Order: sequence, then structure tokens, then C-alpha cells
Amino acid sequence: DARILLSQPGLGAVLAARVLAEFGDDPDRYTDARARKNYAGTAPITRASGTRRIVLARVAVNKRLRDALYLQAFAALGVSPGARAYYDAHRARGATHHQALRALSNRLVGILHGCLRHHTPYDEATAWPSQTDQKIAA
Repeated sequence: DARILLSQPGLGAVLAARVLAEFGDDPDRYTDARARKNYAGTAPITRASGTRRIVLARVAVNKRLRDALYLQAFAALGVSPGARAYYDAHRARGATHHQALRALSNRLVGILHGCLRHHTPYDEATAWPSQTDQKIAA
């Protein structure tokens, strides 16, 4: 799994080791990407009633893992064009810097889950297909 983690954008040796240690190495621990995102604390909590909808960050989380994934998202902005486009799209919709980084972190956890599930290293074109399609069209 170390090879797959090191292929992720924004993860160096130290952050990858932290993420691997906090997630654990049991391949069957998380049934799907949603379970991994919930454990990481990157998945938002949505509360809705008839007329209101509020999206909140999770409070009861593994803070070491959440912080490592937040740092990964910040570092990925400089090395992954897909991550940068995703972040910029959230900012354009009015999200704050921290909200956009949490959304990017959530997306990166889903990508990591898919890579670990299929035993394949990170691929920019597979991870961000809509950004790749836009570059081809331009």
C-alpha cells in the first residue's frame, strides 16, 4: 500500500506514513469509500428541514488523520491540475478556502479508496476525467 499512497498527489513519505498508520492496513476495514470518508472526517454532515439546508464539518473524528488529509489537499493544489481545478470550482461557487480544501480532501480520500481497492497507483486522467476532457477540448 505504500507504493499506492506515495503515488497520491500531495503525499510525501511523512504524510503517506501518517495516513497509512491512521487508516490501518486491513483491506476489508472499510466497506466503501463513504465509510473511509466518514472515518477520516472529510465527509460533510448535511442537515435539512423543510426550508433550510445546512452543511457542517464533522466534529468527532480522528484529528491526526483529518489534519494529514487537509495538508495533503493543500499540497495537492500545487502538483495536480485536477485538484486545482476542483478547488477553484468550489471557490467560484462561494466556498471559503477551508471549505474548498475540505471538499478536495474528501474527494482525494475517495480516490485513495479506489486506488487501494483496485491495487493501482494514482493516475491524473482517471482521477479527474472532467478536467482532462476540458483540456482536450481546448
